[in-house]
Amino acid sequence: MKTKYLILLSILSGLLLAAAWPERGFSPLIFVALVPLLFVQQYLGDSNKKGMFWLSWLTFLIWNVLTTWWIWYSTSVGAIAAFVLNALFTAIVFTLFHISKKGFFQNKKGSWIIIFYWITWEYFHLNWDLSWSWLNLGNVFATSPKWIQWYEHTGTFGGSLWVLLVNVLIFNIVKTVMENKCVKKASISIVTALLVLFVPIVYSNYVYNNYTEEENPLNVVVVQPNIDPYVEQYALSFDSILNRNLDLALPLIDENTEYLVMPESALQEDIWEGALNNSKSISRLYNLTEQYPQLTIITGATTYSMVKEGEIKNNAVRKFSNAEKYYYAYNTAFMIDKSGFIQIHHKSKLTPGVEIMPSWGILKPIESIAINLGGTTGTLARDKEPLVFKDQNNIGSSPIICYESVYGEFVAETIKRGGQLIFVITNDGWWGNTPGHRQHLSFSVLRAIETRRSVARSANTGISAFINQRGDVQQATEYWEPAVIKQNINANTKLTYYVKYGDYIARISGFISGLVLLISLTQGFLRKRGKGVS
Repeated sequence: MKTKYLILLSILSGLLLAAAWPERGFSPLIFVALVPLLFVQQYLGDSNKKGMFWLSWLTFLIWNVLTTWWIWYSTSVGAIAAFVLNALFTAIVFTLFHISKKGFFQNKKGSWIIIFYWITWEYFHLNWDLSWSWLNLGNVFATSPKWIQWYEHTGTFGGSLWVLLVNVLIFNIVKTVMENKCVKKASISIVTALLVLFVPIVYSNYVYNNYTEEENPLNVVVVQPNIDPYVEQYALSFDSILNRNLDLALPLIDENTEYLVMPESALQEDIWEGALNNSKSISRLYNLTEQYPQLTIITGATTYSMVKEGEIKNNAVRKFSNAEKYYYAYNTAFMIDKSGFIQIHHKSKLTPGVEIMPSWGILKPIESIAINLGGTTGTLARDKEPLVFKDQNNIGSSPIICYESVYGEFVAETIKRGGQLIFVITNDGWWGNTPGHRQHLSFSVLRAIETRRSVARSANTGISAFINQRGDVQQATEYWEPAVIKQNINANTKLTYYVKYGDYIARISGFISGLVLLISLTQGFLRKRGKGVS
């Protein structure tokens, strides 16, 4: 096969992956998107030619650029880094699959290896400092909740497994037909592929149509103040910004309102955690809860804490410019009610390049560099574990700040610790009116289905919404418009299988991947020395 055809097949896979992606993609394309690249691998493996890394890198670079191009709106440097590195990492994984297939099976079979390697990579990518897991394959169905009700059992890794398995089955069918020039030879594989493809969809539709939420209503008001993050957020006074939030909320708050949810960027005052009583913003919100005794307020803020003398410092520490003293900065969620006890959650899953920079190995020199989005930049301090808020009636809620909503197991852990509903507070205005904020909204649909929890989402510039336990988006606001919405949402105490056991599919894949990689590399080494087992 000529090089130009290999390049065209690689480009085709990249285009199909991008064309499948939400929120306006045609998701069924994902089931054939990797087939062209698998044929590239088959040819290179059979002919013992080089180029697998570069051809797969081309595929994944096209996918990343066409799907997450909107990152450029907030930072050109960060966008280039995200495109190049994500494509690079995935290409390395695909190349390892190529090497393993050749070493294990002399390239005659073994396409299934990519399933375990890919899922293992996705899991690893969720759990390190350079985590950018926007394109995990299971996320592709975020706008098709009727297809994925079974995520309550598997999480999004079940979706990744589904996508990869169907791609491998279709590749093997096409390969068999091409080699034998007879469809009959592939009849069993065709039936298997159809069952694997359609049984989950049929089952999911049945669950969707028969799922009923238990009645446990809580009255929630969600605010979307629409503060321009580039122009207004750091130019207006913190009082003005809080006023804009409250002016929208107050007409809808009454004696039955139990929660007011404001976005990640609602409090712009410099708030020191050792002196919360000195904060004018917090005092105003506390006074509001005294006027409405049932009211609990969830809001975002930037907060700071002093480093005590003798305390061990980590890579997030900051030094005062005019004194030999140190402090930490946090992206914070508050729960405020009439009790006067303020509950605090520090964002745990930080956005790479904005809120966290690598501090290990060869990447340590770039630790002090961060993309400036106009607010608190550089590595932030964070909570080590998920946290749950408890209101006056002991109802637990999961405070999820912005990027944390991408992490299924993280959110599931908050539910396991007592979360009965989910509050997502975010500021998606950095990306403009692009697919970015719409994709981010759709990930909350995944979390609702995985945990069977109602979601109230407050986004500074939109889209704000309520999402029920089936994943239906309700009362979605318009983007870049001030808005306020109100609705009763049901709390839930039942734990799904996924909440109980988390990303077990990924952990099993990791174990299998380790064994396969070790055996394939060993066999390849022995075969080169003339000692391989045929």
